Parts: sequence; structure tokens; C-alpha cells
Amino acid sequence: MGVILLRHTRPDVAEGTCYGRTDYPPAESFSEEAAEVLAALPPVHRVLSSPLLRCTRLADHIGAARGLPVETDPRLIEIDFGAWEGTPWAEVPRDGLDHWAAHFYESRPHGGESVGMFYARVVPFLEEMHGAGTVLAVTHAGLMRAALHHAGREGAWQMKFPYGSFIELP
Repeated sequence: MGVILLRHTRPDVAEGTCYGRTDYPPAESFSEEAAEVLAALPPVHRVLSSPLLRCTRLADHIGAARGLPVETDPRLIEIDFGAWEGTPWAEVPRDGLDHWAAHFYESRPHGGESVGMFYARVVPFLEEMHGAGTVLAVTHAGLMRAALHHAGREGAWQMKFPYGSFIELP
């Protein structure tokens, strides 16, 4: 087995909010969600986490239950949406969204990271983890999309991942 990418549990933020790097804590439902995640995960040898609280709290929970230390890795952090962070998606300026869609890899109308910048940060992590044993990385949906895109999955950038879901990469 290879790398397991696990999306954090539900954060304490209003549905429909644009967030990436904003450090929202887990929602009040964390205990129940974390127990479900822990029960579903296969054995792992190492636990890594995005430095954001919604990930570290879950990683710490898993690490404690499995007797494994947790390491944070800044490459696992979600894309930076800049000025759009914390804004309801419905209120993000339409012209900015249109420009982003038309120039997906290069555009950064929000002033944060472009998808290309984000992808360039993620790929070295994925390549470093290849063949490193069974590694669990508690991370974000954007990173999961980037990983599947890197693996050649058609439509990866549009995929949806429920909170607490995971994917396994060879």
C-alpha cells in the first residue's frame, strides 16, 4: 500500500464559504466523525498532517489511537484563496471566478496561490512519499484533487470528497 490521503472532518464554518488556508477548527461533531474515520482506516506506519487545526486535531486523534507520532508538513496545507478566504462563494466577484475558470492553472484573481503554484507545491510531496510505506496524510480536498490529477485521473479537479473520506494512492 502507498499513501492514504484523508480529508479532515467538518470544520466550524458556514456551508458555502470559500476557505483554504483559513484555520477553522473542527465542528462540534468532531468526536463522532473522528470515531467513524478511525474505524474505517486501514493500518498505517506513519501519520502526517497539514498544519491547520482541522487536520492536526484529527491526525492527533488517529496517532494517539494507533500509537504513532504525528508530523506536520506545510506542503499538505490547502490552496490559498487570498482575498476570497472566508467569503461565501455566492459573493465572490463573478469576473474573478470567470477569469479563474478560463485560466485555471495560472490565474490568481484572489491574490493567493494559483492552481499551478499549489500543484507545484504538492507534487514533490507526492513523489517523496512514493514507495515510503503506508503513510497517512491528513489533508484537504484540494490536495486530494491535485494527487489524483498527478496520477492521471480524468476530471480530478472537479471531484468532490466528503469530510472524513480518504483515497489510497499506490
